[in-house]
Amino acid sequence: MTYVVTENCIRCKYMDCVEVCPVDCFYVGENFLVIHPDECIDCGVCEPECPAEAILPDSDDRATEWAEVNRTYSQQWPNITRKGEAPADAEEWNGKPDKKALFSPAPGKP
Repeated sequence: MTYVVTENCIRCKYMDCVEVCPVDCFYVGENFLVIHPDECIDCGVCEPECPAEAILPDSDDRATEWAEVNRTYSQQWPNITRKGEAPADAEEWNGKPDKKALFSPAPGKP
């Protein structure tokens, strides 16, 4: 099992999860984070740290469609090991539905 970053991270990207990951398995996009499924050790410490509640175990049905997004982009985006600044409007986007169309495939800056 692994953990998966899901839709609510889009445009929120708080990055609290990055600070607690013992194996540095987070990768950063322009407006989203992903977890590399082959590097995740299933420790679960990231899940409660996410203010957007966007991290779920891959066994959760809500994570299914995002598992492949995490796998694909964790192989393309740069690794991130330190918490950065969340977007200025993150709170406005937290919890908004239907953010999938706002997902950017562009890499972020670690």
